[in-house]
Amino acid sequence: MSRTLDVSLRPQSEAPRPVIAVDRAIAELRRGQIVTIVDQGRSVALLAAEAVAEDSLARLSALSATAPVVVLTGRRLGALGLAESETGVARLVSPTGFDAETISILANPCAEIEPGTSLGDFTVTPGGVVEEACIALTKLARLLPASVIVSLSQPLGDDVVCVESAAILRHQTAVARSLSPVAEARVPLEQAENVRIIAFRPSDGGIEHLAIVIGEPDPDQAVLCRLHSECFTGDLLGSLRCDCGDQLRGAIGEIAAAGSGVLLYLAQEGRGIGLVNKLRAYQLQDAGFDTLDANLQLGFDDDERIYLPAAQMLDLLGIHRVRLMTNNPAKVAALARHGIAVAERVPHIFPSNDHNQGYLLTKATRSGHLF
Repeated sequence: MSRTLDVSLRPQSEAPRPVIAVDRAIAELRRGQIVTIVDQGRSVALLAAEAVAEDSLARLSALSATAPVVVLTGRRLGALGLAESETGVARLVSPTGFDAETISILANPCAEIEPGTSLGDFTVTPGGVVEEACIALTKLARLLPASVIVSLSQPLGDDVVCVESAAILRHQTAVARSLSPVAEARVPLEQAENVRIIAFRPSDGGIEHLAIVIGEPDPDQAVLCRLHSECFTGDLLGSLRCDCGDQLRGAIGEIAAAGSGVLLYLAQEGRGIGLVNKLRAYQLQDAGFDTLDANLQLGFDDDERIYLPAAQMLDLLGIHRVRLMTNNPAKVAALARHGIAVAERVPHIFPSNDHNQGYLLTKATRSGHLF
């Protein structure tokens, strides 16, 4: 006998202290403030590179007897031609120090550069766990993956947020596992009138993910399912640079036509780099880079998304086997790693236009999408 989904709303549990500490550090970085990271006796103070100005750099420099160091990803170093390997993170050390303009140029491929500008001399050395945590924190803050750090003899006072590197590196997993349903409402849609939207909130108080439940899915069967990463420009504005809007509305229509299913609307704009960085990537695409190389120029991986939140939401919905609407084999593999069986991959293809042909070609030839 079939049964329908039943999600019980309940009070959200309090976030663990490490999760709260990371959330506070994210907020501080986005405000251009200094935070500290500690790891097994080592402490550093850092600023997000894109928030550095001469006054904030001076404040950071005053905290240490050693000069500030710029931390970049291997991807960004490769784009700058400063490293052969494009993996991991690295430290840039200059004998004369860095000014704010140089840091901006190193971190941001969209930065304006005056003719004849020299970046000066510096050495590149591999980064360790603390540097990895610095980069991870800027990514969590949806900023450019670059930071400026100084070494500390001891952590700063209570007026500066301090967080452990391990908490930063585990943050995405901890937050995904903390998702819980916090609101549910019936929302008739143009293509599907029998719809419930369920909001899932992480314990760090971050942006909610949404489950759009169409009809009455039977969790005893393989449920037709679409994982859709939010796309402000495509979903809301109808941008022609991508196929996201077509995929969103097309999935709703196809699920409704099939009778039931679930679309998970995931808060991971721009393949996980955030809206501002996606706009930067568009600027680079206009300069001649494809969609993948634009992300690499910014210092990101080609795709920064994780799918544990999707698997967690499906588990909370009582769904453990799906027919997944996707052209991306990586989504199939990711769900399987997180305990959701994919009984079938359902192709999800829409016509291209003059503005997104190159984008779709790159997805097919370089990212393995199946069209």
